[in-house]
Amino acid sequence: MPAVDRPEPPYLQIAGSIRDDIVSGRLKEGDAVPSAREIARNWNVAMATAMKVLSTLRAEGLVRAVRGIGTVVQTRALHRSAQDRTISIARTGKVYPPGHYAKIREAGLLPAPERVADALGIEEGAPAIRRRRTTYVGDEQPVSTSVSWFDGALAAKAPLLFETERIVEGTVKYVADRTGRVLSSTRTQHAAGRADAEDAAELGVPEETPILLSRNSFLSAEGDVLEYGESAALPDHWVFYEYNIEDGA
Repeated sequence: MPAVDRPEPPYLQIAGSIRDDIVSGRLKEGDAVPSAREIARNWNVAMATAMKVLSTLRAEGLVRAVRGIGTVVQTRALHRSAQDRTISIARTGKVYPPGHYAKIREAGLLPAPERVADALGIEEGAPAIRRRRTTYVGDEQPVSTSVSWFDGALAAKAPLLFETERIVEGTVKYVADRTGRVLSSTRTQHAAGRADAEDAAELGVPEETPILLSRNSFLSAEGDVLEYGESAALPDHWVFYEYNIEDGA
């Protein structure tokens, strides 16, 4: 059925443009974003619209007001979702926001637990590659920790998965390139939860601390799961999504 293409309200279009500058790294932690007056002048919109732009970005946790300076970027509170990481890889070739970095804690071959086997489409107990990483910002301040799983059959084609070194283009793009497949989509689940012993140790918090849990599957154009991941993020680190809605959908 045909859908009416209604453009986004002006304040969302402008907020989206500034958001893209932040996520891509063109605007970095502490950089000033345009003031309401500058937005009104540059985009030829009313002051009320310009102020709504800034309030939208504040609500998303991407900017904060600093007395005497104005509104500045804050990426320290940003936790990049699987979808955002996929978009970032395509746009910039990098996985993490500016100021964030990861350490690979371990990498090796293990028998696939049931949930992992189901996600990857392999037999329970079959060899699977497991990589744990923890993401930090600033001075060793953890933001999130995650475990990525891959079919053990990739061992010969993607040997870097066994190295405790970062793969700059991201593991899923590396796997796609090494296997001649194309990353097509991501599937994500979120739930509130509490830190188990392993996650608590990586995040530097007591066990049972409230955290955001995520499960992510990265799919090829053929529908194969290139990577299955489980992550845990600290409270007050915001995940945001941007997507289009069509009438009748």
